[in-house]
Amino acid sequence: MTIRTVAETASTNTDMLLLARQGVEEGTWLRAERQTAGRGRQGRAWVAPAGNLSASMLVRLRPSDPAAASLALVAAVALHEAVSVVLPSNSLRLKWPNDLMIHGAKLSGILLERSEDAVVIGVGVNLKHHPDLPDRPTTSLAAQGVIVAPDTVLDILTESVARWLARWRGEGLSAIRAAWLAAAHPVGTALDVRAPDGAALEGLFDGLDADGALILRLASGQRHVIHAADVFLL
Repeated sequence: MTIRTVAETASTNTDMLLLARQGVEEGTWLRAERQTAGRGRQGRAWVAPAGNLSASMLVRLRPSDPAAASLALVAAVALHEAVSVVLPSNSLRLKWPNDLMIHGAKLSGILLERSEDAVVIGVGVNLKHHPDLPDRPTTSLAAQGVIVAPDTVLDILTESVARWLARWRGEGLSAIRAAWLAAAHPVGTALDVRAPDGAALEGLFDGLDADGALILRLASGQRHVIHAADVFLL
């Protein structure tokens, strides 16, 4: 495992994708003290001032690996475990597919990007600051009374990711799925699901299918499988 740190960059994911093409090894991490053009899901901007954690790591896919998309669940479980070390709280919950929430407010985000056999896992955690967004509540560890340095969280996170990545490869997705469900909001939680095409559904969280997709139980009793969407707690 190697951790590289830079004072500032536009995007650690963009930089890591370039490093991947240059042949860097799996397990390499890149952390920026300040990220000026970070990305969230669906092209959203991710604000990352100094004091927050902005980092990306590289996974090299192997032919025997589970589906690459399921690395989102691996990263989510690892991040939940790492943050739980500095903020032990029953209010720390995962929301599909990989958002970490405190009392329903977003603490962190994870973005996966792929180039051939390389998957870059980008992680942003609001440690010191959090943005004021119009469409969702946000928070930071500082707002919860926890002051912690980015390097401290990253040291814990690198070990956690390595451990869960090994389980993903050795035990398959079922072990990751079980860990994700144990860390998530409970079955029966009301959700508002908005598909990439703009379609909206409301229903109750009914777990994950065998591939890690979200299962939404509609008012009619029908169970709807969601593979890509924005999910909001109601």
